[in-house]
Amino acid sequence: MQVQIEEINSVKRKISVEVPAERVNAEIEKSFAGIQKKATLSGFRKGKAPMQMVKKFYRNAMQDEVMRRLYEQTLFPALEEHKLEPVDAPMIDDIAMVEEGTPFKYSALIEIMPQILLGEYKGLQVKKERYIADEKAVEGEIERMRENMAQLAPIEEGAVEKGMVLTVDFSFAVPGYPEEETSGKDASVEVGNGRLLPGLEEGLLGMSLGETKDITVTMPDDNPNKELAGKPGVFTVTLKEIKKKELPALDDEFAQQFGDFETIADMRVKLAEMREQQELERIKTDLKTRVIDALIEKNPLEVPDSMVRRQTDFMLENLKNRLKGQNMSIEQMGLNDDGFRQRFWGEAAQKVKGGLLVMALVEKENIAVEDADLEARYTQIAAGNEDMLGRIKEFYANQANARNSMVAEIKEDKAIAFLLENAVVSEVDAAELNAPAAAE
Repeated sequence: MQVQIEEINSVKRKISVEVPAERVNAEIEKSFAGIQKKATLSGFRKGKAPMQMVKKFYRNAMQDEVMRRLYEQTLFPALEEHKLEPVDAPMIDDIAMVEEGTPFKYSALIEIMPQILLGEYKGLQVKKERYIADEKAVEGEIERMRENMAQLAPIEEGAVEKGMVLTVDFSFAVPGYPEEETSGKDASVEVGNGRLLPGLEEGLLGMSLGETKDITVTMPDDNPNKELAGKPGVFTVTLKEIKKKELPALDDEFAQQFGDFETIADMRVKLAEMREQQELERIKTDLKTRVIDALIEKNPLEVPDSMVRRQTDFMLENLKNRLKGQNMSIEQMGLNDDGFRQRFWGEAAQKVKGGLLVMALVEKENIAVEDADLEARYTQIAAGNEDMLGRIKEFYANQANARNSMVAEIKEDKAIAFLLENAVVSEVDAAELNAPAAAE
């Protein structure tokens, strides 16, 4: 058997295999002999048909069987001989038909893990966002809470203004695209929240009860149907009801409705503390991403498409599950599965690269997980619940896979902490965070 290995890139190989004619002949005879024992041809009892007729009528079955058998018998031994470990199933690239007296030739494409030789990983230059308390953000959160507690009061006279909630009947059409036509009755629309198509909100402003109006909008560039981008669309709207929001007074009674606050001043203080915790956690997460990005920049590598594909699928399922909990779907975000994979392919590739480099760092620095690390993680999960802590320990003691996953997570956390301890971290304002180097 002849085997040739061609390097396509650092993580992809092409394996070309040629099986000698003698072995092909033996496999063909073996296959036909097996088929003959089971063959049922008109005029002959089962297993008694002449070999000449079996070869004539069962040639396709023989081809499938022998090709599969030769493929299984030769590809994986060839990979093992050349010390190649695929990260995904091999893909047959080119395959010849099985013929008596002729060598059987085929080729397969495989992807392998990249060879990782960590170079620079200490002294990485990393920017960290500086936390700045923002009173306006706290007031904005309070206003959103007021909005959620608002009562809607119908008005009989007057024109539509921002902040009002309307009940409308509507139809929509894009000239020349009948498949885009849609309509609805008693639809609820809030004016001024920025969720409507550009032009529609402006067209609704100033309308009166009972009025019917045609409002022309321009279809956005990110419309799922790319042909519609920039095309005019027409809403025909009939205004049936106008409701005005009546916000609750901003006083102690309002604060007490949320349970955790005694006074409006207490609400402001505690909301500011909650926001600070959330922002510090966000900044911490962003810093981890930035130090891994810096590690990748200093240690560039190619990664197998199959690993990136699995990462995009993982990200897609996570998003679908989160949206499902909100009674939403990715289609409502203007995406489908393929569109998501294409849009987030680069991000997924970065995650795979980062994961592989962090694993290499764990090995190089001999980062280990001690019993104290596990105890700390159990305590963190239990969040102060002693009864829960005992059950958590018992679960991980009995579930090896879950425990191994936790160990891997802790190793990754310790590796990232190592990177940050040895990095040069510059604290900057949010506006400077993504500024290009030339502008600094």
